[in-house]
Amino acid sequence: MTKKVAVVTLGCPKNQVDSEVMAGFLAQDYLVTENPEEADIIVVNTCTFIQSAKEESIETILEMAGFKEFGSAQTLIATGCLAQRYGSDLMQDIPELDGVLGTGNIDEITKIVQAAEGRRTTLIKPGVPDFLHDETMPRKRSTPDYLAYVKIAEGCDNYCTYCVIPYVRGHFRSRSEESVVREVQEMAAQGVKEIMVMAQDTTRYGHDLQGELRLPQLIRQLARVEGIEWIRLMYCYPERFTDELIETIRQEPKVCRYIDLPLQHADNKILKDMNRQGTIEQAEMLIRKLRSAMPDITLRTTMITGFPGETEQEFQTLVNFIQRVQFDRLGVFPYSQEENTPAGQRQDQVPPEVREQRREQIMQIQQEISLDRQQRWVKRVVTVMLEQKLPDGRWMGRTEGDAPEIDGQVYITDTQTSLHVGDMIKVRILEADSYDLIGEVVS
Repeated sequence: MTKKVAVVTLGCPKNQVDSEVMAGFLAQDYLVTENPEEADIIVVNTCTFIQSAKEESIETILEMAGFKEFGSAQTLIATGCLAQRYGSDLMQDIPELDGVLGTGNIDEITKIVQAAEGRRTTLIKPGVPDFLHDETMPRKRSTPDYLAYVKIAEGCDNYCTYCVIPYVRGHFRSRSEESVVREVQEMAAQGVKEIMVMAQDTTRYGHDLQGELRLPQLIRQLARVEGIEWIRLMYCYPERFTDELIETIRQEPKVCRYIDLPLQHADNKILKDMNRQGTIEQAEMLIRKLRSAMPDITLRTTMITGFPGETEQEFQTLVNFIQRVQFDRLGVFPYSQEENTPAGQRQDQVPPEVREQRREQIMQIQQEISLDRQQRWVKRVVTVMLEQKLPDGRWMGRTEGDAPEIDGQVYITDTQTSLHVGDMIKVRILEADSYDLIGEVVS
């Protein structure tokens, strides 16, 4: 009887792509199930970006270990960033683990599963991880049929002082344009309508291959793929967001008028301490350019509160910037002190309770900003991707201004039976709150 394997994913969509590739390899020898309770083999793909992510990863590993005692599981494997960073510690501290696999060994997932069925095994390449998946590798997507994540590069060269990603993911390395296009063509043939284009630093794409930023050229090729309706850009660092990229987005109707622009702070001293490139004045100029070129664009950013040495005045600079710029979407994280990072070793750490208090203050401010920004959609007709039929017969979906599992939803008052998941329909917006919209189908 063929054994069943479950892959449990934690962390970001980039990590989910890795899980889908591992599931593709495993599906050649095992039956992949979404339910770890019925699996003989459980793979936990972990995250280690911030302290809460590490804690969630460890808690999930321990939870899955319970299925070895009370379920049918016989083998438990940890993969991903936490495994890459703390592989030997995990094996020492969690005896239920049968194996750990590093981020540079994703294509060897079947090898470690088979080895760990006989004895506890660690498989982590020495040195910097260099794995890069391509379109020839098997991949078992876990997203809905109409949606897919497309990772166009791996690793990072930014070395922000608070971040461990370059150490657990390796140097930035782009896939070839041909590889990405062929993968998207195959996805379109399978019914995918929306692709989420991403990397750790998406706007750097292609520079390592050809010495120039190639994201505009890649986008134009992807926009020619028949069947793809929405191309969504995530993790776009501002310092490499060129005028050519702005013009490409403006000209290509398939590219969502939505940009994820992680800024992290608005005080230039803090940005320098973070080793972020560019100034906040340059970022604000970019935002003005984007809104001038595409007045309806939805802008999302993330900020960090309580970075080491952040004074009340520097925090107020951040608050003033947020109030002035008026982002549509904004996520805030209290600074997480990570070991073996330059910021983590500083002596001027901000107390955790101050970091959290500052986060809450910004979120309260942003809630009012979001509510005001959302009102511009009321009485307008927008395109909505249908995602779910609710128990009361109504439908729920997203506009191009909402990334899946990150942003808000559109709740549709109609209970039409002719609609289907994945349909793209016209909806007139009737109401809006800080996060979601309510609308009706336009005949």
